[in-house]
Amino acid sequence: MRVRENRGAARVAAALLLSAALSVAATVTAQAQTTKLAGVVNVNLATAEELELLPGIGPARAAAIIEHRKAHGPFASVDDLVQVSGIGERALAQIKPHCVLKGKTTARLSGPGS
Repeated sequence: MRVRENRGAARVAAALLLSAALSVAATVTAQAQTTKLAGVVNVNLATAEELELLPGIGPARAAAIIEHRKAHGPFASVDDLVQVSGIGERALAQIKPHCVLKGKTTARLSGPGS
């Protein structure tokens, strides 16, 4: 009898943990959707930290952009970012409105918590 009770308690605990995890994930997703990027990122001069301000660009993609820049020189067009490993047409469509080739990086996150 105790084995069944323990299994039942374990299932309830697992269900509560899953529910809590889903709640946290939903909150993080909602916050990410309300955070907006203001300004632009100069993809020819930006640091890794500045590149990571772009939607969908994390440390690995930022490093890939910098490595591509070092190997091939500055980007001639924002569309050339698709030549970077890990950046396809969908990612380019997300970041393109925030990218420039000349001038200062002025990007900053705006929204809740910023």
